[in-house]
Amino acid sequence: MSTRFVYFFGRGKADGNAGMKHLLGGKGANLAEMTAIGLPVPPGFTISTEVCDHFWKHDRAYPRPLAAEVEKNLTRLEAMMGRSLGDPARPLLVSVRSGAAASMPGMMDTILNLGLNDAAVEGLAAETGNPRFAWDAYRRFIQMFGDVACGVDHDHFERLLSAMKERRGARLDTDLRAEDLRALVTEYKAAFQRHAGFAFPQAPREQLWKAIDAVFSSWNTPRAVKYREISEIRGLLGTAVNVQSMVFGNMGADSGTGVCFTRNPSTGDNAFYGEYLMNAQGEDVVAGIRTPEPIAALKRENARAYRELVNVRALLERHYRDMQDIEFTIQKGELFILQTRNGKRTGPAAVRIAVDLVKEKTITVDEALMRVNPADLDQLLHPTIEPEAEKKARVLARGLPAAPGAARGRVFFTAEAAEKEHARVTRALESANSADKEAIKRLKSEADLILVRHETSPEDIGGMNVAQGILTARGGMTSHAAVVARGLGKCCVAGAGDVRIDSARREFTAGGAVVKEGEFITLNGSAGAIYLGRLETCEAGISGAFSTFMKWADSRRRLEVWANADKGPDAAAAVRFGAQGIGLTRTEHMFFDNIVPFRRLILVAGKVKKLREEIAAAESGTATAAERQALRDRLAGPQAQYDRALADLLPFQRSDFEELFTHLAGRPVTIRLLDPPLHEFVPQDRAGRESMARDMGASVDEIQVLADALHEANPMLGHRGCRLGLTYPEVSDMQVRAIMEAAINVKRKKRLPVKVEIMFPLVGHPHEMRLCRERAQRVIDTVFAERKVKKNEIPCHIGTMIEVPRACVAADEIARHADFFSFGTNDLTQMGCGFSRDDAGAFLGDYVKLGVYDRDPFRSLDQAGVGRLMQTAVTLGRLTNARLKLGICGEHGGDPASVRFCHDLGLDYVSCSPYRVPIARHAAAQAAIAEARAGKKKRASRTVKRVGSRSSRSRASPNHR
Repeated sequence: MSTRFVYFFGRGKADGNAGMKHLLGGKGANLAEMTAIGLPVPPGFTISTEVCDHFWKHDRAYPRPLAAEVEKNLTRLEAMMGRSLGDPARPLLVSVRSGAAASMPGMMDTILNLGLNDAAVEGLAAETGNPRFAWDAYRRFIQMFGDVACGVDHDHFERLLSAMKERRGARLDTDLRAEDLRALVTEYKAAFQRHAGFAFPQAPREQLWKAIDAVFSSWNTPRAVKYREISEIRGLLGTAVNVQSMVFGNMGADSGTGVCFTRNPSTGDNAFYGEYLMNAQGEDVVAGIRTPEPIAALKRENARAYRELVNVRALLERHYRDMQDIEFTIQKGELFILQTRNGKRTGPAAVRIAVDLVKEKTITVDEALMRVNPADLDQLLHPTIEPEAEKKARVLARGLPAAPGAARGRVFFTAEAAEKEHARVTRALESANSADKEAIKRLKSEADLILVRHETSPEDIGGMNVAQGILTARGGMTSHAAVVARGLGKCCVAGAGDVRIDSARREFTAGGAVVKEGEFITLNGSAGAIYLGRLETCEAGISGAFSTFMKWADSRRRLEVWANADKGPDAAAAVRFGAQGIGLTRTEHMFFDNIVPFRRLILVAGKVKKLREEIAAAESGTATAAERQALRDRLAGPQAQYDRALADLLPFQRSDFEELFTHLAGRPVTIRLLDPPLHEFVPQDRAGRESMARDMGASVDEIQVLADALHEANPMLGHRGCRLGLTYPEVSDMQVRAIMEAAINVKRKKRLPVKVEIMFPLVGHPHEMRLCRERAQRVIDTVFAERKVKKNEIPCHIGTMIEVPRACVAADEIARHADFFSFGTNDLTQMGCGFSRDDAGAFLGDYVKLGVYDRDPFRSLDQAGVGRLMQTAVTLGRLTNARLKLGICGEHGGDPASVRFCHDLGLDYVSCSPYRVPIARHAAAQAAIAEARAGKKKRASRTVKRVGSRSSRSRASPNHR
């Protein structure tokens, strides 16, 4: 901690500057900076963030020197203003405001007009000749001080104000006369004493210290803490406190207050933007009691102040080299600047402003790329709810913002129901009379569906695909619903625990409303909000500025960015958003489109496996030839069914792969072979099993026996991934054949280049990788021989998904049999941390609050834990295979912080959902720029040290040269 706690600013001189935000907070640092560059800033002083840190670490006590420092700077302020705090003739009035290093608008407290008491208000009225202004300032101060510093709810004061206005027939506060306000002050003081338990303090220094206490206390109010959690603001000491001489916008028609932006914060348009109110104080603009005027109207109201404000706009944007958010007050026609900060802006505005500032030669391309938060690009890629509609909407509940964008539609509670309704509406649209515009409009709105589930499973993929959005009552940010929704580009709100689903009645209850199947709701997947009804949405457009911005990002990054895509439309979206390859295709989703032959395969696979084991035992034991033949005869029927099911599946798989290879047109396509355990493909409910039995020509009891046989106590760690491929090798053989035949067809028939990557999931042992590769290579060689393909005609690589901790520590042995590693960080996080991603949501939020993890490890990589496993795998893998390609295909591939980690780790690519590809491209560019900047600093530091060393030697005595 430093030995100084208070920093003065005023009349062109300041103890601080804009580079001291960590110590003075953003507001205090910028007040000092604006003072130093000659802007009309009311003088004052800032109490540093170190005091806040001390305040909270020492049971709300202050450092000993603070009181003397505050008194010294207060005396300096009084001398500069020619006024004194508490002087009944010329009272000094001050504001006491918060201000942290990171902007937290509205989250902490402010008190205005401090210093007024029963004597000072009379002096202020006499001095200004404006009693109405003086009593209005006093009643405002009592209300703010009571609410912020003494816990007296502002509603107590608002009720008194409303009653006074009603008695006087006044519509607005400004309609009240001086005598009304004087009477109101008496009522306010009585209310203060009644609810605070003591009289309103008349000693201004007592007022000041209570206000300072209140502002420091507001650092840890629930709303401030929650805001920091949501905004991921960490590592700050606390808030500073700014004590600043008051200027008044409520002194009459020639006074006013407002907020303006140097550019439009919604669109990025280079136009002066803002609002103001005459005869008002700052809280009036925010509270919405009166309708503010657009900033351009100030030109008519006060042309001189408007011209000065326009000049300030230009000066501040030029000085800070960024769009500014400015607060100002006009007192008796004179302009004062109370605050400036880098303005909050939408994603589209952030991109446009960055591009425009480069074109205006204000900032460099690297600065533009580093200024925009990659996560803000989401707003450019997904539909959003119209802001005005969202403001007025009824909120039913909130959940996790699992997949961004907006979706509105009629709710359905099963995937089957959603698919049937989608098919019905599609047929109706096809047969509708094109002249009947109203009918077509109605049908198009009916086509919008929201799938509502307790939680989703792979069986729901059809319903998820036809839905505009997915809502689940359970599950986390990387639950099935979340992962698949992001891959499909669907909006998703997950884990909405307040949504009570009654599947039998086909309805859910939330927020006091009952929503029945077929009724409309709207989801905001970016905020996790669920609204009643069908709200208006708008499609986010990709502008020319966005295209320019992404080209700049591509010119800077080293990491390639691939996409996770399971179907042709996903692949098309990936290419449209700039993906350089497909890092993960989940083939199990293709099986759900052809579920009957796959279920037929599952039904007979167990019988085939069991009979083979019996035959193997018989051949190695004492069974007779007749007994062995009898077993082979028993195998013949099931084997034929097994082979037929595989043959039925092959053309479907081949067709899906052809579509992917066609869309990617020579970019690599990484296809993961079957991963989930087989029980996920068998219906869990009675109705589903009856339907499967009809499809299979089997009894329900047989399906039940199958389900029981496939049941696992912990399927996450069970019979899945490469384990399935090794125990049912014909399934993997069929998939590899389908991949290679598809590649050959696209290469020869469509004359497009093809790059094949075959990925085995869940490998943890080098022998697993060796066996899988050897078998796959035999199939590839066979297909090439059948189709007369030269070995190098179609590039084909074989690798594995690294998602088991054992694979990380055995990576050197596994890499001997692999061309690439792709980190499956969802499962690696589960196994590495010992979490279930669907259940950990119950406590991970608390873990983040407690500081166990900085962020939810399923949303952003646990770099200290899972990251070390990855580092081990990278180091060991490249030790035995220098050409090993390394990537990541878990959901972390679209998280900016995780992308930066992957860059630093030396991976070759990241892969994410198509709709996060631009975000990953931008984050990869930022990682490269940060690395280059760090390198320059290191080189500069070494240069300084060398120069210093030479200087020391040159100054040494001759005997030491």
